[in-house]
Amino acid sequence: MKAMALTGIRQMEMIDLPDPVITKDTDVLIQMRVVGVCGSDVHYYTQGKIGSQVVQFPFPVGHEGAGVVVEVGTAVTRVNPGDRIAIEPAMPCGVCDQCQAGRPHTCRKLKFLGCPNQADGCLTEFLVMPENSCFKIADSMTYTEAAISEPLAIGLYAVNQSIPLKDATVGILGFGPIGMSVLLSAIAKGATEIFVTDLVEERLRIARESGAVWTGNPAKADIVAEIKANEPLLLDVVFECCGKQEAIDQAIELLKPGGKLMVIGIPEFDRWSFNVDQMRHKEICIQNVRRQNHTVEETLELMEQGTIDVSKMATHRFPFARTKEAFDLVTGYRDGVMKAMIDF
Repeated sequence: MKAMALTGIRQMEMIDLPDPVITKDTDVLIQMRVVGVCGSDVHYYTQGKIGSQVVQFPFPVGHEGAGVVVEVGTAVTRVNPGDRIAIEPAMPCGVCDQCQAGRPHTCRKLKFLGCPNQADGCLTEFLVMPENSCFKIADSMTYTEAAISEPLAIGLYAVNQSIPLKDATVGILGFGPIGMSVLLSAIAKGATEIFVTDLVEERLRIARESGAVWTGNPAKADIVAEIKANEPLLLDVVFECCGKQEAIDQAIELLKPGGKLMVIGIPEFDRWSFNVDQMRHKEICIQNVRRQNHTVEETLELMEQGTIDVSKMATHRFPFARTKEAFDLVTGYRDGVMKAMIDF
């Protein structure tokens, strides 16, 4: 089969790999249809690593996928050949202390698609996954929506982990796909006052069209002063979604006493810095977000019901053979890209 692999920093090539086969009775063989390009994929593309996760080239990436079931193992019960599915990229062991505590997303032996030393990614023609990672989708749902359910589930998980959002004042710093996933999830949960920042004007337009009450570009305005003018009592929760130190600094200033900072962005450095004086006096709570936990099914339901509409997220499309062009587009934040999709 064909696979798209990283072969060096900012290098990517189509390679041949053996066709995957079912080896366990709980395995599912999938023909890939759509894959979304994620910011973490781009980190591997431009940096060759995320923290301690270092790529050994060549390495197929990609983890936001949807496809059709081709074959199933003898013990599989949740999907059948011909079913259209969304793919959860995490493969927890199910038996460690974290899994038993209801935290499979921090499994001690977790394998994750497109993660170095864990599992090859899904930018491949075919893929084998455990049945627990396969979620049948409604006939009305597109493969694109199914693939986007992966980042959307992260946004929903982050919202579910934050303070009660009904009537809460919310800040989202960084409006890429994860920031948009947070916005859509927060609105679905009842938030009405949402302030969004980003450096890309086209993304801010999408934020306004998607329900943000205010948007600002930190390169053109003092966003802290402007948000304070609109919301003098400050914000209940701020979601950091861009992995930038400046966003952390802004979040600390924008949060009201007792507010909560949700750290979702993946930085290109090893340590955050925090203003201790403001954090201590405001008693700010900080929570990191590690992917998603138990929100895939809720995410798919919200999409199927029409409560969440992700139609504005997929802004660009590329055929499988032109995957590198998609990565270069996303890397350079060009042409107002929100999310690039790869079609098989």
